[in-house]
Amino acid sequence: MSQPQILDTRFRSALARLAQSDRILTYEKPADPHLEIAAILKKHDGRQALLFPSVKGADIPVIGNLLSSKENCEAAFGLDFRGIRGLVQRALGGPLPPQLVTDVPVQEVVLRIGFDVTRLFPALFHAPGDAGRYVTAGIVVVKDPVTGIYNASYHRLQLLAPDRVAIKLDFGRHLRLAFERAKARGRSLPVAVCIGSDLALHFTAATMGSQMPESADELAVAGGLAGRPLTVGKAVSQDILVPAESEFVLEGEILVDEVAPEGPFGEFIGFAAPAADAPVLKITAVTHRLRPIYHVINGFGRETIILRKYVLEASLLKVLQSAIPIVTDVEMTSGGLHRFHAVIQVQKLSRQHNGLQRNAILAAFGALKDLDLITVVDHDIDIRDPIDVEYAVATRMEASADLILIPGARGHEYVRVSKEGVRTKLGIDATVPFEDQDKFRRVEFAATTVELSAFTPGESVAARALRLTGANNA
Repeated sequence: MSQPQILDTRFRSALARLAQSDRILTYEKPADPHLEIAAILKKHDGRQALLFPSVKGADIPVIGNLLSSKENCEAAFGLDFRGIRGLVQRALGGPLPPQLVTDVPVQEVVLRIGFDVTRLFPALFHAPGDAGRYVTAGIVVVKDPVTGIYNASYHRLQLLAPDRVAIKLDFGRHLRLAFERAKARGRSLPVAVCIGSDLALHFTAATMGSQMPESADELAVAGGLAGRPLTVGKAVSQDILVPAESEFVLEGEILVDEVAPEGPFGEFIGFAAPAADAPVLKITAVTHRLRPIYHVINGFGRETIILRKYVLEASLLKVLQSAIPIVTDVEMTSGGLHRFHAVIQVQKLSRQHNGLQRNAILAAFGALKDLDLITVVDHDIDIRDPIDVEYAVATRMEASADLILIPGARGHEYVRVSKEGVRTKLGIDATVPFEDQDKFRRVEFAATTVELSAFTPGESVAARALRLTGANNA
């Protein structure tokens, strides 16, 4: 599939492409947003997207597992994984400022007073141990009170009251920084929470690390990803721009003088985050489309982690290939939650390239702080085949010489074996020196064009034995 210059990444356009590719399954029975829908989503995690048109206690359909698999992502964009990764790379290198429009689909319905966010949409109660109902697919858009630069990022919201939600703000995130700046001024922080937005914004909001610094305007980066400016409108109750093509927008302000207990809630890493005080977001208006679709993301589901796969790979490749010319490809692995483990492929073309594979390990750790394990392999290893990667480790890695330990390095604080995010990082050098490549070359077979369709289905062992002995003719 070729990468188009301009791509229609709007939420409903993506849904249409998914449906055309048979990547949406419909649950025909009435489904309960209390535990049942989340349980069904988890049971079918990593497969097709699931649509729940009939939701108990609500007249709004729910869609989940939207981008929970490689196949779903490719169908949603109409591109293969390299094409999607190419869009992210284009976005990082060529942001396009958003386009202000007056025709704002998400403002077809405007609610300023008398609304109740606990009843407006079917926010799920995900797991029995959760503290309550959560908005999980909300992208929080904020204009930094000091720089004026727009940031977009995922943050979970726990429903508290008709116009109150608790918002989880992790340290080190740009939204947390904007909040601290607003707090220092004694002012609330205006934000807009967008649900069911343009896929370009979904992927941009998942981008982190050195390639998405505080100075990057993420509304503009989303435009660069799509190859066209993201359409935005003026919020109805806050001085902020909102993505025009969203299904829902919750406008409000994060209060600097009010907190509420938030959690427990199941995190992407598989554990439940403990209860803790969190800032309160006061909702000042809700806008939505006439017939909105409510998008949910399971806390410990594949959609949570696969969103970051493409953006982190693109970010990592940009850093590595600009610094280490022998790097040819990277893979953020599934077992590492597309975040903590990476495989780097290199191609050594001369003796002068020996050692650069270890430079790549160090550069990768610097580029993405959450990386804890990096395996570097030669160009003849298929980095998307875990068996082939393990083969390289089994036959080309000598533990006494090829393990690189970096103690006391900063990672992700949710990794419980770490000490509040500080742990030893590990690099595995499973490459061979340039001069030894022929020694490690694997046996190659003759090329053939024969396909499996040329073979007939095999006989069972019993049927074959009967035919050879003639017993079937007795």
